[in-house]
Amino acid sequence: MNAPPRVVTIGEICRSTFALSPASVKSFATLVNDLNPLHHDEAYAEQSRFGGLIASGTQPTAHFMALLATHFSTYAQPLGLEFDLKLKRATFAHDVLTFEWRVEDAWWKPSLNGDLTKLAGTAINQDGEIVTAGHATILVMPRP
Repeated sequence: MNAPPRVVTIGEICRSTFALSPASVKSFATLVNDLNPLHHDEAYAEQSRFGGLIASGTQPTAHFMALLATHFSTYAQPLGLEFDLKLKRATFAHDVLTFEWRVEDAWWKPSLNGDLTKLAGTAINQDGEIVTAGHATILVMPRP
């Protein structure tokens, strides 16, 4: 009997680094209609518990999720199915984030013509602090 095809590799890691800027924090928050002044008004944010402008939670999580599509689309057809993301601490307007996902498990799903893939990941700031932690399930299909 033939072994089922395999698209991804258990233990496979994808990683990227992204530097935030005050301009990107403001424009991203505007784009997603997050009008919280913590993302737009530097004077307001300086008086807050954070002491400065912070990114909308949607910004680091969007980059975190997009890393999977970017990585796996280099050799396959990925499709995000499920994400469980936890925001552990604020992401500041001058942070440099390193996003990393690791394939924990994958198995061929004949009815979907691809690997159901389970991943765990973190987003870590320049000080080594975890700002976001997550788990994901994606479908990774071979290219036609």
